[in-house]
Order: sequence, then structure tokens, then C-alpha cells
Amino acid sequence: MTRTDEEIYGPGTGGLIDREGLPAWLDPVDRAARTVRPEQLSSFLPPESGAGRQSAVLVLFGEGERGPELLLMERAGSLRSHAGQPSFPGGALDPEDGTPADGGLIRAALREAEEETGLDPAGVQIFGVLPQLYIPVSGFVVTPVLGWWRAPSPVGVVDPAETARVFTVPVADLTDPANRATAVHPRGHAGPAFLVASALVWGFTAGVIDRLLHYAGWERPWDRTRQVPLDWRS
Repeated sequence: MTRTDEEIYGPGTGGLIDREGLPAWLDPVDRAARTVRPEQLSSFLPPESGAGRQSAVLVLFGEGERGPELLLMERAGSLRSHAGQPSFPGGALDPEDGTPADGGLIRAALREAEEETGLDPAGVQIFGVLPQLYIPVSGFVVTPVLGWWRAPSPVGVVDPAETARVFTVPVADLTDPANRATAVHPRGHAGPAFLVASALVWGFTAGVIDRLLHYAGWERPWDRTRQVPLDWRS
């Protein structure tokens, strides 16, 4: 039986999700979004107590000169949480966004992306939402919102106090085994990393990209013994 968007994504969100007219190459990502389980994405899941600050990120797929690409940004080095890290645009749910039950997290992802990168939300078609994940170090409960950049708009740093750089990364670079490694934190934990666009993408962002590539069937075999150390301040 085919489930409705409300059954997959929750009450109130189906009306904000549109899968019509997506490019064929996004079909595997769309299928993965509707079938993947939280534990398949991460071992860090939201606390059963309901603790954690609700937030969302925009996982935005566009099409550039080298084919499919993802929009990323580098957080300002002065920020309190995850300073200097490459990430998806996004941030915490604000009262103006509504509630998680009425699509507030989708609106939060678009609002934050506009504030951080200057993109025009009108050109973004939301086609899915991944299960909520958890970032223990900052206490955020994060919903990855999947978008198709149907009508690209200019992007760049809006507020240097929040964003150091805005850039796109071809999916071809993310799947290239030469650009993949395992990031090892001084505290001992390790996770996937991507060395792309003069940046080391690791942590939550790299984990979501890694799982999307895997479940979309885009992943290529890579050397998991190749390690890159992280700075102790990370």
C-alpha cells in the first residue's frame, strides 16, 4: 500500500512537499527519503524524553556545469556552536516558523537558508524530509529537509558573523573515492569525511551526505582506512 505524504512526513507537512517534475536523477534520493529509517542514518537519535532544540537544515540539490551538486556553507569561526565547519544551511525553529506538526521545520530550513546564503526560497521545491537526528554536542534535534533547486538564484555570504563562505559541490566530487576519508576526532570517535572545494566536510553534514549517497545507490567503493585528523578544538 502506498502511504500518503502525511503518513510519511507527519501531519501538516504533506502540503509543503511536491515531488512533481523532479529530474530523473533525483528519483533514487526521493525513494530513499521515503523508505530510510532513523537508525539507518545515524546512531545519534533524538532523546526519548523529547529534550533537544528543534532545528532543520536544507539539503539542496541543484544542477551545475558538472551535473548534480549540493549547496553548502562554511560557518563563521566566531560562532558558539560548530564554528568554522562546512555545513548545510539551517538553524533552530523560531516561533514565526510554526510547529513541527504544521510544517514549521520546512519553513525554518528555507528561512535560515535565505538568511545565511541569500537564496530565493521561491526557487526551491521541497520534495522530502529525512527522519530527525540528534547532535549531542550542541543538543540540536535536526530535521534534514530535501530540496530541488528548480530555479537557482544568486547565493553568497549575507552576514559574515554567521557565514564565512557559500559554495556548491558536485555530487561527482562527493562520490569520487579520492575525496573520501575517515575523520578521527581527538576524543576518539570517527566518521565519514569529504575533502572537496578546499574544505574538509565532516561531522553531522558528512554523515548525512554519506548515508544519502549510500541509500541512493551513488556510493562508490572507497578506502575506509584512509584517515584525516581533526583539530582538537573541533
